[in-house]
Amino acid sequence: MSDTVDGRHHVSSFLMRESLVDKHVLRSTETSVVRMLPNAHVIKLGGRSILDAGRGVVYPLVGVLAQMLTEHKLILGTGGGARTRHVFSVGLDLGMPTGVLAQLAAADALGNAHILGALLAPYGVVAIPPEMFGHLLPLFVHAVPGVIFNGVPPYSIWEHPPAIGRIPPHRTDAGCFLLAECFGCKTLTLIKDVDGLYDRDPKLGAGAELIREISAAELERRDLATLPFDRVLLRLLGTARLLRSFQIVNGHKPELVAAAVNGEHVGTVIHA
Repeated sequence: MSDTVDGRHHVSSFLMRESLVDKHVLRSTETSVVRMLPNAHVIKLGGRSILDAGRGVVYPLVGVLAQMLTEHKLILGTGGGARTRHVFSVGLDLGMPTGVLAQLAAADALGNAHILGALLAPYGVVAIPPEMFGHLLPLFVHAVPGVIFNGVPPYSIWEHPPAIGRIPPHRTDAGCFLLAECFGCKTLTLIKDVDGLYDRDPKLGAGAELIREISAAELERRDLATLPFDRVLLRLLGTARLLRSFQIVNGHKPELVAAAVNGEHVGTVIHA
């Protein structure tokens, strides 16, 4: 605080008289960042690839997660799956803008969060409502072995318009990435129904080559026709300060999830 000649108080701040769109000012704010939850692991469970696959896929994975909860603090994010794709189809047909589609998608992912929460309830895991998740996450992480959240980031009607089409670019993969980055979590693992990233969709024919490790910049340069995760993650990884990589693993081989969280390279690693 500083005092003026007339006795008024002013807050001394190096940003007080600066423009927050000036490039030199922005560069001056590049400082170290606190890791709020450095020992927590974020795991994203695909909606269509995992939860929609039913009991045969979900139950073995729940068993592995239950065992992992005895050793790790887990933050589990869920996707919306087939229901989100249906609501996108209806919304697009009715002319809904991207922001409305993003708001609708959150409801489906939240439903899957409650389903997963019910299955993991015997192990002390709770699904946290979106309105309190960010504020109370550290409390819950320290109080229980794991928490579950709706992976859709809360852009809602403020979702960024995509360059192509109207599908919201920040979906549940992006929401889990942003959470792990903000809280400085130890790892991010995306659980899908493929062994990792391929040079082309392996479900459309034989001969697709598995890419074991690649940088976000190289992936952007290669501009593959399809990716098993939200494409916006390539940009987010390039600007992240704390989360420098994530791994894609096959949830239909549930033992790989535990291996990935333990630091093993068992799928595809995407790094900055």
